[in-house]
Amino acid sequence: MPTRLSNYFLRTLREDPADAEVASHRLLVRAGYIRRQAPGVFAWLPLGLRVKAKIEAIIREEMTNAGAHEVHFPALLPREPYEATNRWTEYGDGLFRLQDRKGADYLLAPTHEEVFTLLVKDLYNSYKDLPLSIYQIQDKYRDEARPRAGLLRGREFTMKDAYSFDISDEGLDASYQAQRDAYERIFTRLGLEYVIVKADAGAMGGSKSEEFLHPTVVGEDTFVRSAGGYAANVEAFTTVAPEPTPIDGLPDAEVFDSPNTPTIATLVDLANANHPRPDGREWTAADTLKNVVLALVHVDGTRELVIVGLPGDREVEMKRIEVAFAPAEVEPATEADFAKHPGLVKGYIGPWSPDGAVLGEASTTGIRYLVDPRVVDGTEWITGANLDQKHVFGLIAGRDFVADGTIEASNVLPGDPAPDGSGPVELARGMEIGHVFQLGRKYAEVLGLKVLDENGKLATVTMGSYGIGVTRILAIIAEGNNDDKGLVWPASIAPFDVHVVATGRDQVAFDLAEQLAGDLERARLEVLYDDRPKVSPGVKFGDAELIGVPRILIVGRGAADGEVELWDRRTGERQTLPAADAVAALVG
Repeated sequence: MPTRLSNYFLRTLREDPADAEVASHRLLVRAGYIRRQAPGVFAWLPLGLRVKAKIEAIIREEMTNAGAHEVHFPALLPREPYEATNRWTEYGDGLFRLQDRKGADYLLAPTHEEVFTLLVKDLYNSYKDLPLSIYQIQDKYRDEARPRAGLLRGREFTMKDAYSFDISDEGLDASYQAQRDAYERIFTRLGLEYVIVKADAGAMGGSKSEEFLHPTVVGEDTFVRSAGGYAANVEAFTTVAPEPTPIDGLPDAEVFDSPNTPTIATLVDLANANHPRPDGREWTAADTLKNVVLALVHVDGTRELVIVGLPGDREVEMKRIEVAFAPAEVEPATEADFAKHPGLVKGYIGPWSPDGAVLGEASTTGIRYLVDPRVVDGTEWITGANLDQKHVFGLIAGRDFVADGTIEASNVLPGDPAPDGSGPVELARGMEIGHVFQLGRKYAEVLGLKVLDENGKLATVTMGSYGIGVTRILAIIAEGNNDDKGLVWPASIAPFDVHVVATGRDQVAFDLAEQLAGDLERARLEVLYDDRPKVSPGVKFGDAELIGVPRILIVGRGAADGEVELWDRRTGERQTLPAADAVAALVG
C-alpha cells in the first residue's frame, strides 16, 4: 500500500542548517534524509535509507555480475591483525582506537584488508579454490581532523569494499579488470560522470592503482588530464624530466650580494637589474632554485629534516610530498629546527657555498637533499649561497652539487607535458567515488596467506582491493541533482517512483488521489502519498519540491472533472490529463 505522508516519520525544515557548506548537506538535512549527531556523524532517516538501499542494490547486482560473493565483517576489530601489517601505527591519528573493560586494544575499522585476508587463510588452502572475489557493504570509521561537507567527508561512512584472491599475477589482472568493468557499469547506471585516473596506492600499498573521480567544483581532489587521454591525480603525476646537458666549458658559479630579497620575485627583479643575462633574455622564476626545509615525523616519533630543491616558479604540493614521504607525517621546519642547524641560513639556503658548506651527497649538514626531476645534470640555477644576504649565479647541477635523489614534490601546472606524450595537461577538481588497487602479495605475505599450487608447493596468494564510497556517492548525486527549490533525484535511486499530492478541501480530490495511489502501487510503482488533510497546497508543493521525487501527480481542483496534473521535476514540464490515463502515463 502507498506510504502516507500523514504518518510517515518525516519533518522538513524551512531553514538551512548552520553548518552546511554545500548543497547536498543543506538539502539532505532540510528534506529529512539525514540528521546530524556529531561532527561528521549522521543518523539516517527513512527517506535517506530508501535512497541508500537503492544505490546498494545496484552495487550488489553488479558485484554479482562480476562473480563476487557478499560477506559482512564487524566494524569493531582487534588490534593484532593491524599490528602485523604495521597499520595500527601507520594510520596515525586517523584511526579510532579503544579498549574493552579488560584493557584489550580494538579499533573501528577504516578498511578491512587484514580480516578479509585472514578469513580466506582460515578457509582455503588450494589453488583449486581460486580465483575468489568477496565483498561487503559496511560502515567505516576515520577520525577526520576536519569533517566537512556533510556526507562528502565524514567520520562514519558506508563503503563497498571487495577483495580478489588469485594464485598468479595473470589471475589478478583478470580479477582487477572484472571489478573495474563492474565499476563502470555501476557509475553509468547511477548517472554519474566519472574519470578514471592513475593514482597512488598510499597506505593501502600494492602496485597498480586507479581512482574513479567525479568532476565537480566541490571536489577535494585535483587531477590532471590531457586531450590525448592521459589522466592522473596530482599525487601520481610523473614529471617529464629534461635531458641532461653537457657541463664542460660552463663558467664558474659566481656569488653576489642580494640584500632584501625575501621572495623569488624580489630575487628575479634584482638579478635582472644588476646581473642581466648575456643572451638578452630576462631572468624568470624558473631560473631560480628554491630550497624548502621540511620536517618528517616518523611513526616511531623521531624527527628528521629534509630539504627539497625545486624551480622557483613552482610550489611544494603537500599531497605529493605526503605520498613521497609516507608513512611519515610532513610539516614545515620550525624555528627550533633551524636553531639546531646553524649551517642553514634561513632565506639563503642552497646546495653549495663558497665556504664549503654543501647539501646532497657530500653534505656537511647531515640533511638529505632531494630535488625536483627538472634539476638534471647541466642545468644552471640562481640559488642561495648559504651566506646571509648572498645568492649564487650559474650553479650547475652535477658539477657544483649532487643531490641525494629526486622527488615528485612540486605542483603541477596547466600546460605541463603528460608523461605518456599525449600533450599538455589541464587541471580539474574531482571527488573520489571509487578506487581499485592491485595489492599484490603485501598482505598475504605478512599474514601468511598461502595455498598449495598445482605442483603441491606453497604459493603466496596475490590480492586486489576495490572500494566504492556508498554514502559519498549519495551526496554527490544530490550535489548534482537539485535546483533552487530542492532535490531532484534520478529515477533509478529516487526514494519513491511517484509523489501523489492531494490538495484543496474537496473530499473528491482525496478520494481520487487515494484511488490513484492504490492503482499505482498495484502497477508496482513505489508511491509516496501526501494525504495530510489540513495542510495548505503551498506547503505540500514546497515539501514535494524539497524531497525530490522526480514525478509528482497533483490531484486538486480538476478532480471533480476527472482531471489531474502530472509534474516532471526533472524538466519542469506540467501537463493536465484525464485521471483515467494517469497510471498508464506513469507506468509507460
